[in-house]
Amino acid sequence: MPDQLLQLDRHLFYFVNHTLTNPFFDLVMPYLRNPKFWIPLYLFIIGFCVWKFKKQAIYIIVLLALSAGFADFTSASVIKPQVKRLRPCRDPITALTDINRVSCGTGYSFPSTHATDHFAMAFFMILLFYKRWRWIWLWAILWAGTISFAQVYVGVHYPIDVTCGAIYGALVGWLFAFIFKKLQPDGLVKSY
Repeated sequence: MPDQLLQLDRHLFYFVNHTLTNPFFDLVMPYLRNPKFWIPLYLFIIGFCVWKFKKQAIYIIVLLALSAGFADFTSASVIKPQVKRLRPCRDPITALTDINRVSCGTGYSFPSTHATDHFAMAFFMILLFYKRWRWIWLWAILWAGTISFAQVYVGVHYPIDVTCGAIYGALVGWLFAFIFKKLQPDGLVKSY
């Protein structure tokens, strides 16, 4: 990574991790990055799809899960071992001032797998449902963006990690939405 970009990333990390520190974020952000916290949302999405789309729900749910699984596997098992970027809490320079609000975690930092997974699911849902519910893009991006922001705030990822994870996740979400539309060319799309 170019030195100027690395310095900018460290400064942005410091801004989020230190300057934005407040008791409310200290309480909430560790929960927002925890996948278990979002189980009610995942159950709602599954239930809503089954209720609204009946037989097509199986395609939606399976491809949504596959988008997250593909994003997770490629991010954590393919990209991270190749890039080998240290987490802020393990970086010799950043670790001196890093405020750790959760355990540092194992593995590497780039890209953020949380960002990759959630942006893959968010973009998959946006591309499937936008024509019918235009507001979905706002809530899906807010959801995935909040989780990504929390990764930086708690001290386990740099801003570039979550930004690139979000971009990669969006591409994965687009890919699986494209696959869905090929599998269901007249189904869900026609109802919009």
